[in-house]
Amino acid sequence: MSSGTEQDEDRFRRVYAEDFEALLAYALRRVAHPEDAADVVAETFLVAWRRRQDIPIAGATRLWLYGVARRVLANQHRGGVRRQRLGERLRQQIIVSVADPGSEVPERLAVRAALAGLAEVDREVLMLTVWEGLRPHEVAAVLGVTPAAVRTRLSRARARLRELVGDDPGPPGHVLDVLTAPTRTED
Repeated sequence: MSSGTEQDEDRFRRVYAEDFEALLAYALRRVAHPEDAADVVAETFLVAWRRRQDIPIAGATRLWLYGVARRVLANQHRGGVRRQRLGERLRQQIIVSVADPGSEVPERLAVRAALAGLAEVDREVLMLTVWEGLRPHEVAAVLGVTPAAVRTRLSRARARLRELVGDDPGPPGHVLDVLTAPTRTED
């Protein structure tokens, strides 16, 4: 005699074999892309596996699976709406916070070339400090060095970058702000 768990597993296998195609057709008619339908079916059968003791007996099984699939589709839709809203907010933030990079291409190329001329650790210290806005103790934690070493390397990197690019940083907000941007102080 088999145990209840084995019976539940056998029953789940039968439900899967009997209802997979109908459930896939159901999902395909409700999504824009076939791969989304495959996700719906997979998620529906995952729920069915987890709740295999709750699967109704006889003719109600497919209806129960359709109900689960309907909720999976609703969750996917809500998630898609949230992703779209988040994407729109991020696009708006980027538009507000990022100037047109096309106008800065020559300067950007000059800075990139000059940064490439720095020692790797000095370049990383400079980029973490200025572009990522980290404090010397935070840069030290990232690189595994002391804050004093970071301050020394930062000073040396800025001086070397000025040699390579020149002292004229251009108008405020210019790409070359890497030369003059203040370092955040330690708290």
